[in-house]
Amino acid sequence: MSSSIQANMKAGLPSPKVRKKREWSIGKIISNFLLILSTLFFIFPFYWIITGAFKKQTVATAIPPEWFPLHPTLQNLSDLFKNPVWRWTFNSFLISFVEMIAVCLVASLAGYVLAKKVFPGRKLIFGMFVAAMALPKQVILVPLFTMLADFGWVNTYHGLILPAIGWPFGVFLMKQFSQTIPSEVMEASRIDGCSEIRMFSTIILPLLTPALGALAIFTFIGSWNDYFSQLIMTRSTSMMTLPLGIATLQGEFTTNYGVMMAGAALASVPMIAIFLLFQKAFTQGITMGAVKG
Repeated sequence: MSSSIQANMKAGLPSPKVRKKREWSIGKIISNFLLILSTLFFIFPFYWIITGAFKKQTVATAIPPEWFPLHPTLQNLSDLFKNPVWRWTFNSFLISFVEMIAVCLVASLAGYVLAKKVFPGRKLIFGMFVAAMALPKQVILVPLFTMLADFGWVNTYHGLILPAIGWPFGVFLMKQFSQTIPSEVMEASRIDGCSEIRMFSTIILPLLTPALGALAIFTFIGSWNDYFSQLIMTRSTSMMTLPLGIATLQGEFTTNYGVMMAGAALASVPMIAIFLLFQKAFTQGITMGAVKG
């Protein structure tokens, strides 16, 4: 037994291991408490929307608020489905899903080429993608709308999907992740006689799964909530997406907040489902990118 430990025992002080365990326990309690507070803070808006969907109009706007619906009603859902909600939901699913698949495919191809192929102008092209990430969508909206109008693509599905396929952030993410793939794997596949297409589809693409999971979530949620672009590009009620259709339920003089909360709750379900579906790949993509990027 060392002299310091003996001195601590004689003085009635705990050993360094015991003190360290106590400090670690206190720190863990404080960190868990802060995490619980943060979780409640971020979950509360979703809870308020869910409970508001079952409140009457007079209760939904009452002050002080009713934290839990004492007299729940399904009238809000009934009023919501008097509108073409299923058509709006179909439009949102179609646009978001097709855009997610297209962005993941194009970004993985472009990111792989920029990371693993050597050709003149590679750094310049990648720099242009990085610079494009700094441009807000509103800056290019007017020339984009003019171009789509010339093509006759306004108020069409391809007019809503195609402009978002070349997402600069998607290319950037896939390029950074593709750099972590060992070049020896590619060289071995070439020695075995693999073509570029077969090597990418059977070897490279499975290795990119974590990054693709993260990109799929970002793309789907971004497309689902892309209210501004969809507002500009759509003209008819039948082409509206779910967030856009729910926004039209707001009246000029009065607004039924219970119906709007029911619509908001319905619109949030697909995003939660997509996140839970790709959660494992999303976590791997973020953590691996942070360590190796």
